[in-house]
Amino acid sequence: MQYRRQEQPGCGGCLLVVLLIIFVTGGAPALINFMGALIFSGFAGILLLMAMFWGFSYWIQKRVATYEQSQSESHNRFVWLLVQILMHIARIDGEVTRDEVQTIQRFFQHNLRYSQTQMMWVKELIKEATNSTVTLESLLMEFKNTFAYEPRLILLELVYQVLYTKTTVPENELRIARNIASYLDITAYDQRTIEARYQYRNRQETARTVDRAAQYYAVLGLEPGANDEEIKKAYRKLSMQYHPDKVRHLGDEFRKVAEEKMKEINIAYDFFKKK
Repeated sequence: MQYRRQEQPGCGGCLLVVLLIIFVTGGAPALINFMGALIFSGFAGILLLMAMFWGFSYWIQKRVATYEQSQSESHNRFVWLLVQILMHIARIDGEVTRDEVQTIQRFFQHNLRYSQTQMMWVKELIKEATNSTVTLESLLMEFKNTFAYEPRLILLELVYQVLYTKTTVPENELRIARNIASYLDITAYDQRTIEARYQYRNRQETARTVDRAAQYYAVLGLEPGANDEEIKKAYRKLSMQYHPDKVRHLGDEFRKVAEEKMKEINIAYDFFKKK
């Protein structure tokens, strides 16, 4: 199962709209008599509600389809695969709860700063993923065959971001994230670096004091006490992996994710340089 663009909506309700226009403008007497009978029986209100519902649905489908067509194929496939994978993680206990769906939606809205139109699209993707029978293995296989190493790192970053919106992350969900990293051929070092950083950030949010040195060691994927050469080596490696140009083709929101990551890496390196 692969990503397919949303088609521009058809005009399945046009006949209904035309009939209503004819009625309002005083068209054929037979139609007026027929509509008069509907009004008397109360069906005209139902007909009007149906027309309004169709019009609203058409408007949403039109906006979603127009947005999709304005984006690159790489961007659309990346988001589609991301949603599918996140829904698989949510489904680990056998069902997807409303809170889990809302967590994913809030992630796109707040972390990626999606607009109303983009959120309409994401909700359609979530609905599709909820009813999907495609396996996690086939999704990861497609992702690995489609994207280079740097976009795979961004995917893993986003998976951990969603997981750590919770105060306590269940061990089985962390295990899935680790398996995803392994399946995508992300090195054990890079996987541990990402996980350690989010674990540390989660602990610091509940602590009264912040140990900046320990925080920045975690950002660079290093153990406390690493020497200058190790710090420089880690910085150079992360700077290459998370350079925004490496993920520019995925779209502005994911380029911004890389930019935020680079800013975090630079702050950590500057801290140790000054120290």
